[in-house]
Amino acid sequence: MFIPPGFATVAPYLVVERAADYIDFLVAGLGGVHVGSSIRPDGVVANGQVRFGDGESAATIMVSEAQPDFPAGTTHLYLFVADADAAMASALASGATEIMAVGDRPYGDRQGGIVDQWGMTWWLSQRLTAEPYDFNQS
Repeated sequence: MFIPPGFATVAPYLVVERAADYIDFLVAGLGGVHVGSSIRPDGVVANGQVRFGDGESAATIMVSEAQPDFPAGTTHLYLFVADADAAMASALASGATEIMAVGDRPYGDRQGGIVDQWGMTWWLSQRLTAEPYDFNQS
């Protein structure tokens, strides 16, 4: 099985209204890198790709313009960032709405939450320890 560089076995594929604008938000608001887009003859994004991170931990999100057979949907995404406070400020400056203030969480992350203008929820998470998550916490 071949998986392209920057992708994992499971890759998020977001279908949204105004896909080109959404790609701009992912870059300006969340620090992604626009890898490229396939544009349909009518000028809208058929498949855009935005990469987050570098090296082995890089992840690529695919974005497509909603259409009648494939309507827009919403989801929750967990984005690991180097600085949760800075990531929150950038997301808010780019039009997102805060749903959870940044704070230190008992599971070892400094994290806050936003909803972007397309209805996607993003958990902006700065891992504070190199330890794996402890699922045996009470």
